Order: sequence, then structure tokens, then C-alpha cells
Amino acid sequence: MADRKPRVMVVDDRAEMAETLADGLRDHGYEGVPISSSRKALEIIGDPFDVLVTDLRMPEVDGLTLLTESKRVAPQRPVIVMTAFGAVDTAVESIRRGAYHYLTKPFKLDELLLFLDRALGDSALRRETAQLRAALRDRPALGKVIGKSPSMQRALEIAVRVAETDTPVLLLGETGTGKGVFAQAIVRSSKRAAMPFVAVNCAALPEPLLESELFGHVRGAFTGASSDRPGLFAEADGGTLLLDEIGEMAPALQAKLLRVLESGLVRPVGASKERAVDVRIIAATNRNLRELAAAGKFREDLLYRLDVVAIELPPLRDRGEDLPDLIEHFLQEARARHTSSKVVRLSAQLLARILAHDWPGNLRELSHAIERVVLLGRGEEGDAADLPSLVGARHAHPIELDFGDRVLPFRELRRHYVRWALRKLDGQRGATAARLGVDGKTLARWLEDGGAHSEDEN
Repeated sequence: MADRKPRVMVVDDRAEMAETLADGLRDHGYEGVPISSSRKALEIIGDPFDVLVTDLRMPEVDGLTLLTESKRVAPQRPVIVMTAFGAVDTAVESIRRGAYHYLTKPFKLDELLLFLDRALGDSALRRETAQLRAALRDRPALGKVIGKSPSMQRALEIAVRVAETDTPVLLLGETGTGKGVFAQAIVRSSKRAAMPFVAVNCAALPEPLLESELFGHVRGAFTGASSDRPGLFAEADGGTLLLDEIGEMAPALQAKLLRVLESGLVRPVGASKERAVDVRIIAATNRNLRELAAAGKFREDLLYRLDVVAIELPPLRDRGEDLPDLIEHFLQEARARHTSSKVVRLSAQLLARILAHDWPGNLRELSHAIERVVLLGRGEEGDAADLPSLVGARHAHPIELDFGDRVLPFRELRRHYVRWALRKLDGQRGATAARLGVDGKTLARWLEDGGAHSEDEN
């Protein structure tokens, strides 16, 4: 939805009303589509709309019928209903049937915009949670996480030791290092694996909406709170809650989160009573929380609560030993997604470019680069020309590895590259290992893979 305007179907049998609302939505960044025939709306209800806004009382097909059909063909699509002052009972029935909210005519455009924004945010959050749950079923547990490099082995060792506990875990690392996947693997390896796994991106929602999403609210707590909502802590009860981008959480919410962690009690917005929840917390951030705490932007007491066990996920540039397995993993994933692609392997020149790149976007960048090759490749062998232009560009010409017509196994290509790097660094093994992001033993093994001879290494 970030690449296009949210598409909103506006249904009202009074054409001028539908047109006026659609025009107002277009002025505020939405694609408003006015429909003055409820029968036509029913015919196109399965089309790709992000939100349905519909009047309730219409002569051909009433709004409740449109609501029911919309929920049948697109269960996650929010529906906002409009009703006259004297038809509140029907509006309440619409909420019971799954409408996100109702507006009593006459209302201001700003009210509709407010609830559209909330509905889309809520829908995106539910969609992300559903995707994470589906991924959790398909992703491996910790024992199958790709990570032979010493830095990943350290992270995995800590994760295995804490997976079965209820201790909070703080995942640290640059953007794209796989913190979300790592969190899923921890959950899959825990005693809560069969229980709810809920995720929320703390940077994606404004403070009032994030508070309501986390802790819930009761009817009437604020304008538009037409029904009770339990919140994500309640939804995750018995399971795990992933607080992604925790460093972006507003200080006021940090205080409320701390209280929940200390007491195990959640009070929905506007409620007078608390409810007990049993939730294991995994937090993730690419920020330095200690620096934020020193600057007064993150509560130290909350940091102490979250930082019981911190796991640092290394950047890809420090995981040279994992590159062959990661390349193969992402290649097979991309081929599975794009079954019409002819690409089954990667060329030597392409692999050389991959080895030469420092991957500032980490695993996410590598995954996208390989997917691009699989999508654009015209033959069985993916070519370096299909990589994003920035991948390995700084070093592509100086390396100039040429193997003629031979297609080398990746292990042999790696040995050639490592020997080349060793020559470039005047035979200094320590410096070479450091530049390649591996230890001395790994460097020695790579040099020997495929039958390297000592005279070739000097």
C-alpha cells in the first residue's frame, strides 16, 4: 500500500453524497470510487478495494447485505457504515456483523478520514500478524537457522539456552539482519510454540493508536471507540509478543509497557479494571538503546527489563562463512516463488560480485538481489548483469575473475577468490581473515577446499 493510494469504495444511493465523499477522499491521498447503485456495488464487491464505506439504508441492496458479502469475499477488508440518526440500532447490528465503525449522518469528512486511517492501520497490522503466523509455521526452528560463522554461532548458542524460558529477549542488529525470522525461530523452539505469536512494529503506528493496539480499549474511551477491543497483549495471552522497533516507542507508552512487564496486568484505555496476561516478550531494534537511555529518550528501567538477555545479530559482512548456504537458500526460495523462471544456478561472475559486495542492507538486500536475478534471468545460469547495479559495483572491474567456459562449484570459486584476496593483502592471513569477516581457522579451511596448494596461496 506504500506504492499506491488506498482504494476506497463509497456506496450511497444519493449520487451527490457518494461523489462529495469520494472527492474529499481524493483530496487527502485516497482513491475514492463513488458508487450510487448498491446493486452495482454488490457486483464489484470482490474487486481490489482496501476499504468499503457504505450507507445502510438503500432501496436495491441494503448496507448490511454489502457488509456481509464484503466480509465473505475479503474478510480482512474494513467496512465503515453510514447511517441516519434514527437508525442507530441497525448500525449497532452492523458492528455485530463485523463493521469496523459507524458514522451517524451528518458527519464531517475529518471524522471519516480519522477512521479510515485507523481502519487501514489496523488492517495492515492484522495482515502482518497473519503473515508472521504463516511464516512461523513454515520457518525452521533454531536448529535449522543458517549460521556456521562464529558470530552467528554465538547468537544461536544464547538463543537455544533461553528459548525454553519465559525470559524477555532483546534482539539487536542492523536493519535487514533477520531479527524477525530469528524471533520466529526462538518461538518455534520454545514451549509456547503452539500458542499465539503476535507482532507489532512500534514505528509504524502513531502513539494513540499503538496504545490502543497494545493494551486495548473499552467502548466510549475516545471518539470512535464504538466497541470494546482486547488489544495485542490480550491476543497474545499464553504466547509471545514481538515488539519490533522498540526504540521508536514514545516515552509515555514506555512507562505503560514497563508497568505491564512488572505486574503482568493490562488495563485497556478507558477501563477501570485490569486483566492478567501471560505473555513472553521479544523486543527488537536497530537502535543503540543505551545511547537513547543516556540521552533521556528511552527509560532505563524499561531497558533493564528488556535487556535480561540480549542477542546481537551480526551484519552479513561479518558472516562470510555463511554466504554459500545463504545464497543457495535464497536461490531456492526465489525459484519456489517464481516457478516459471529458467534460472537454476548462478554464474561465476555473479558469485564474484556477491563476494565482493559488503551488503549494507544485509540479508534483506541479498534476498532481493537473488530474487531479481531469478526474475530477470533468461537462461539456466543467472548472470551478473541481472544484479542490482550497486551490488559489487565498486569491486566488479578490479576483480575480473574469468574462468572461460567452465562452470565452477561455489566452493572452488570461493577458494579462487580467497587466494586472490590473500595476494591483494600481501599474504597477510590475519588481515585477509578480518576483511573477509571470518576467523583464521575458517580462512585456512577455505584455502584448502578443492585441493589448494601452499604455493598457490603465496
